[in-house]
Amino acid sequence: MASISALGIGSGLDLNGLLDQLNSAERGKLAPITQQKKVVQARISAYGRMQSALASFRDAATKLADPAHFRQVSSTVSGSAVTATSSADAVAGRYDVEVTHLARAQSLATAGFAASDTDLGAGTLTIDVGEGDDAKTLSIALSADKSSLADIRDAINAENAGVTASLVNDGSAEPWRLVLSTTATGTAAAVNAVAFAHDGGDAALETKFAFDAATYDPLNPPAGAASETVAARDASFKVNGVAISSGSNTVENAIQGVKLSLAEAGTATVTVSRNESGVKDGVDNFVKAYNSLHSALRDLSGYDAESGSAGILLGDSTLRSVQSQLRREITAMGGAGDVRMLSDLGIRVQLDGSLKAEGTTLADKIAADPAAVSAFFAGTEADASTGLAARLEARIAPMLDSDGLFDNATKAQKAQVKSLDQRYTRMEESIETTIARYREQFRQLDSMVASMNQTSGYLTQQFDNLSAMLKSSK
Repeated sequence: MASISALGIGSGLDLNGLLDQLNSAERGKLAPITQQKKVVQARISAYGRMQSALASFRDAATKLADPAHFRQVSSTVSGSAVTATSSADAVAGRYDVEVTHLARAQSLATAGFAASDTDLGAGTLTIDVGEGDDAKTLSIALSADKSSLADIRDAINAENAGVTASLVNDGSAEPWRLVLSTTATGTAAAVNAVAFAHDGGDAALETKFAFDAATYDPLNPPAGAASETVAARDASFKVNGVAISSGSNTVENAIQGVKLSLAEAGTATVTVSRNESGVKDGVDNFVKAYNSLHSALRDLSGYDAESGSAGILLGDSTLRSVQSQLRREITAMGGAGDVRMLSDLGIRVQLDGSLKAEGTTLADKIAADPAAVSAFFAGTEADASTGLAARLEARIAPMLDSDGLFDNATKAQKAQVKSLDQRYTRMEESIETTIARYREQFRQLDSMVASMNQTSGYLTQQFDNLSAMLKSSK
């Protein structure tokens, strides 16, 4: 509150300073509320930190809930004929690949035209491409004023129907040729027929576009008609001596669980092996995530006897609930065979409650019995809920869900912040009322003292005058 500069003028008293001191004393009543609000807000932040650490641990555990994580394989390729990527379904082994030739797309070229921008006249161009379920018929109606080779090219490309068109100038007397290329490789994607029905019945013009794969002879192409400049071809290769053909140079499951990308004619060896290090990394990340969560919970609830400092959530029921539920699952038995507890993998609970992978036990178990490790974390095909990851998910999900443990705890703290804000506002109003009362009382005091001072001065003057008169009469 600002100082009351008018106070004290009449009385000569420092009423202004006194009112400021009273104001400071009254506003001191707000300090406990402010401090309490800071504590509550710190608890809200602590819940957020705990929730974030728990979510990170949940993510690490969820990755171990997928049995495919424990079937990880990696592939290496010796040779430049192919590249390979493998999935969890791949079978470990060595595969010799011999590529005879790659798949390629087809190209056709019409007979020559004198210009690319001269209208040819109205008509309909029909292109049949593909076979089976992928067969398409492209029918393009051309108007008389938009029927040049350039117009036909643009109309074909706008259809996006498995064929693209371009213009080529071969330098001859009639140099411009419309070239059609299939967008996919392989014989199944090839153009079957091309026909142009000219509204004016120009047979020579129609012949320039004509192509029929059923009767086309590449050794004796028809004169004045379209020709096949590049024949469609399927890829041809062998895997361990077994002959395989493919319309695409990207081939899946020629080797189970492996995608091959054919790069060039030649040989290559694809070696598929179990990715044990990838499996171990997933388990190591699980341990790290748990320890990060454990560290966060310890920091928030710890007590330092030497300094007397305590974590903001010391004794908090929400934190204790999280700790007890997770500890119960981490130390519980599950799985099957030789892996029933984390300790069977060399992962032990330390005195401070954290986890530590000791020695080479984890790597040895992953190498010797990956199925048992998978069953412990991901459960069995018959019942995934028996896995540690699924059990942890069942514990954690209700904590993190809307209206769950953290949501409700945070809502309660936010409600307390709102209550404190309301209390602060009421207290401020009360202080303002009190200071206003003091101000009025000081104003009255100032006025009264000023009046008394004025009366005192008047009386003093009268007494002085009376004394002077008495002296002069003697």
